[in-house]
Amino acid sequence: MFDPQELDRQYNVRAALPDYAEYIQRWTAQAQAARDSLRCEPDYYYGPGGQETLDIFPARQANAPLLIFIDGGDWSSAPGDEKRDFAFLAPAFFDAGISLALVKHASPRDVGLPEVVRQLLRAVVWSWHNACDLGVDPQRLFVGGHAAGAHLAAMLLAAQWSAYSRDLPDHLLRGGVCLSGLYDLVPPARAPFLRDALQLDEAAARHLSPVNYLPQRSVPLVTAVGGRESREYRRQNQLLAHAWAHCPVHDVAMPEHHHLSIVEALADRNSALFQATQQLIGI
Repeated sequence: MFDPQELDRQYNVRAALPDYAEYIQRWTAQAQAARDSLRCEPDYYYGPGGQETLDIFPARQANAPLLIFIDGGDWSSAPGDEKRDFAFLAPAFFDAGISLALVKHASPRDVGLPEVVRQLLRAVVWSWHNACDLGVDPQRLFVGGHAAGAHLAAMLLAAQWSAYSRDLPDHLLRGGVCLSGLYDLVPPARAPFLRDALQLDEAAARHLSPVNYLPQRSVPLVTAVGGRESREYRRQNQLLAHAWAHCPVHDVAMPEHHHLSIVEALADRNSALFQATQQLIGI
């Protein structure tokens, strides 16, 4: 078991990557270019909270599959509109005939992580109910995320949808893409730089850990972690496949990538990661 200082070293990506800010600046510029060149339908409200919004980048053709993508981060920063910066993912998915939804949610600092999970449940249900109006196929909804977003994506994949609402199908989500995710929250919740943001004791951290749940049905997954990421991030990536042994998992090897460059690989149609995602979605 790591001491608190080592947990910070394992999970504090901002401290580990000296060019962190350069990546964010590049994503912001590329995201704006994507918004200028592609059709974007911004700020649909999927819930009652002021921050419960999503942006849709619709595919060219009607009845397209939809990937609902949850941005990364580590819960330690102040809330913003990070979904705008992740718009740099949209061109590759548009070219592949896949609609993309980018989701904004409140910060756990403000509402608590359980409420953030509930917000994302609402986002998926809203997308399913409004799929036809959005030009997407309600039977081809997928969810993805990076880092903290991958944690939320995994929680959604484990949701019992018909128990959540009787009008929902059990197999509401057809697959998931989880990059550099946190699936056991007990260690990161003990890291000093995250402790105040998450405010979880060990029991609550276990309750919010996807590895402690099983999807009711076998759901295919694409997972990946950078070979240059910390030992803990690499361990977390292995946990989900072991815990969800009934789910087919395509783990894409990314030996030359770190915590941020792996997201750029998802935006590259020639990368193994994008091609695995495209195969998962069936396009």
